[in-house]
Amino acid sequence: MHVSHLTLHDFRSYESAEVALEPGVTSFVGRNGQGKTNLVEAIDYLSRLQSHRVASDAPLVRAGADQAVVRAAVVKDGRTAVLEVEINPGRANRARINRSPLPRTRELVGLVRTVLFSPEDLALVKGDPAERRRFLDDLMVLRTPRLAGARADYDRVLRQRNSLLRTGRSGGRGGQEGVLATLAVWDEHLARTGAEILAERLALTDALRPYVGKAYETVARGASRDDAEIAYRPSFDLAGATTQAEIEKAIHAELARRQRDELDRGVSLVGPHRDELLLTIGTGSPAPEEPDRRSHLPVKGYASHGESWSFALALRLASYDLLRADGDDPILILDDVFAELDTDRRDQLAALVAGAEQVLVTAAVGADVPEALRGTRYRVAGGEVDRDDA
Repeated sequence: MHVSHLTLHDFRSYESAEVALEPGVTSFVGRNGQGKTNLVEAIDYLSRLQSHRVASDAPLVRAGADQAVVRAAVVKDGRTAVLEVEINPGRANRARINRSPLPRTRELVGLVRTVLFSPEDLALVKGDPAERRRFLDDLMVLRTPRLAGARADYDRVLRQRNSLLRTGRSGGRGGQEGVLATLAVWDEHLARTGAEILAERLALTDALRPYVGKAYETVARGASRDDAEIAYRPSFDLAGATTQAEIEKAIHAELARRQRDELDRGVSLVGPHRDELLLTIGTGSPAPEEPDRRSHLPVKGYASHGESWSFALALRLASYDLLRADGDDPILILDDVFAELDTDRRDQLAALVAGAEQVLVTAAVGADVPEALRGTRYRVAGGEVDRDDA
């Protein structure tokens, strides 16, 4: 899979842009603030309908414009499809394939798959649990696009249920009895939609685990694949529940048990929105319960800056390898990451990704891009994107 042409209208800093792309490596080089990242952000947005830089769509629309359009010609198995999204802050976005409107914008998700590395990836290991939940959910939806609907349904149910809990806490209209009756309905919805998300995250974590260890061994000096581990920790004890039906029952039982706490606090305390993806690294010391195995500590709070970066890179590389194992070669985007890495890590990363069908790189300084990724190069300055054939 690769993008052969990118068109932008009023996206970020670009009033208009047309960029021809090829398989292999393409680099966008220019000083900071010239619009390099905007180009690759647009392609990643087509993949996930989310930006890796901002939480809302409003900043994606050029100042003074009402809407932005991102259009890309995507080639897969020798066939080309034109994907387009119209971004309308404050209103519903619209999507098209080959100029034909889609009933729901989210049907665009996963038609082009991207794996993006950026300086913001450090938040995967140093940030709040929400960052790691988002990482899992984005990858989950790329692998199985229909889960975009399940994710949206859960978010909607959670908002409605939290609103009801706040009403109950403040003694709002209908009284406590009315709130409890309505809460029972939303409990059913939360247990059902939450169980689907939680079951998929558990399965994804199991599938991703060996790839994370392998990737960490590759990018971290002197590390073994046993040094990096990931584990999924639900917000409550599942008591052995593994299937979606069993997890749904477990969530429902926990909601009943925590009902008083939730009413007192006015917020939902049970569900996948409270879960955590645990990231740990080996310490070099044997685990007390397993003398032949190294003990592990959380990456957050214990890992050095270099170890944290290696773990973040390992998570992205593992995502790429897992998607490839599914039978699809995603587009790799390396957004200003080489400036953050020393020479050895630059070369290691370049060697690992150079064989991808399409790699898009941004860099402020051309010399930061390793020789292994010397492909087509564009100069980006003053809103202009010009091919550099020097």
